[in-house]
Amino acid sequence: MKANRRWKNKNRDKQRNYQYGSYARKFIREIANEKQLNELEILIKERKNLLK
Repeated sequence: MKANRRWKNKNRDKQRNYQYGSYARKFIREIANEKQLNELEILIKERKNLLK
């Protein structure tokens, strides 16, 4: 428990990234409707182009 807390405190950005990714996957798999999925698809394509 202590080690986990220490790791989270040292790696806040990494932890936040893992958490947001987990939320995003859950939203896509279980919650999003077709309209939201289409919007996400567009946003993902735009983001990928920015990262190139």
